[in-house]
Amino acid sequence: MKIVIFGSGLIGSQVAAELADAGHDVKALGRADGIDITTGAGIAEAVDGADVVVDLTNSPSWSDEDVLAFFRDGTSHILAAEEKAGVGHHVILSIVGADRLPDSGYMRAKIAQEDLVKAGPTPYTIVRSTQFFEFVAGIADAGTTDGTVHATQAHLQPIASRDVVSHVAEVVTGAPRNGTVEIAGPEPLGIDELVRRLFVVTGDKRSVISDPEAGYFGAKLDNSALTPTPGADAWIAPTTYDAWLAEKA
Repeated sequence: MKIVIFGSGLIGSQVAAELADAGHDVKALGRADGIDITTGAGIAEAVDGADVVVDLTNSPSWSDEDVLAFFRDGTSHILAAEEKAGVGHHVILSIVGADRLPDSGYMRAKIAQEDLVKAGPTPYTIVRSTQFFEFVAGIADAGTTDGTVHATQAHLQPIASRDVVSHVAEVVTGAPRNGTVEIAGPEPLGIDELVRRLFVVTGDKRSVISDPEAGYFGAKLDNSALTPTPGADAWIAPTTYDAWLAEKA
């Protein structure tokens, strides 16, 4: 298969490598390759002849207006180019629980992206993932004030990026679902607990306060907001957080 991936970051680079190892003709493209999805530059040439297009891009700015414009404009440009090129499958990576957190501008933008894909001309699959283990450090940094991390006890069910890659690659080489699949790690854990376990391994000396009022990038959480949807038959990844931390150590 000829597969074009927009986005060459943490997930995009790994998905490209896995698909290439499996014998597919795959390219992971970003700004350095002349691609600008917000203007459409380079997209038509990139998707010409592609069987599958995978959108793993992310907004460089998380302000509400910027992130909405990024996903709205970028998705519209990609879908238009796909229609002209006759692409047979459009895959995006979204977020488990995005529809449950309307107070978050980022989550609203991801839902807008999903809606465009659903209404678009290309057969599609939306992969909704829980947060990655690799992003716990960023969550801690976002919650830090004067050397203390304020983190909610509300649960995430985080997942190793390599497990995300494995399932995304499986979706990419399969038939379009014209629907949404959910993937998650094997265990729900409070964000405060995730941060504490990370700090034990990394030796970070910041204190962690369990704070039920601590937000999550603009939204307040409960235990169900960012865990798999009941009845969604989510794919549960094998790698536990503690196993991942042990490898990190």
